Amino acid sequence: MSEVKVQGVVSVVEETKTYGSNGFQKRLIVLEQNDGRFANLIPLEFIKDNCSTADGLNVGDNVEVSYKLSGRKWQRDPNSEVKYFLSAEALSFKVLSGGGGGSDQSEVASANDAFSQSYDENDIPF
Repeated sequence: MSEVKVQGVVSVVEETKTYGSNGFQKRLIVLEQNDGRFANLIPLEFIKDNCSTADGLNVGDNVEVSYKLSGRKWQRDPNSEVKYFLSAEALSFKVLSGGGGGSDQSEVASANDAFSQSYDENDIPF
């Protein structure tokens, strides 16, 4: 798997949550990219031993986060519908400027360029 990077302003830093009997841990952060017309919110998860890495993040920080995509298949039983899930696992980050949000948000990693197109006010994709 290749590692990619995304840049944005931290809008959410959740506490670490523990799931299941084996103690699986994950910690959600959300980056916001704002092109002046609408906000693009990007959820990223720090998992397992990497959860404490997010301790250095603060809401309002302009950051660049390295992440990898991971997907999984889920099916309740052999006769039920198969569902696929995708998540972005944060690996590391670099604070570009603290508490700002005033920095230029126009530079986005190439993996996210497909989402940087302009939309007419009546043609928002949701």
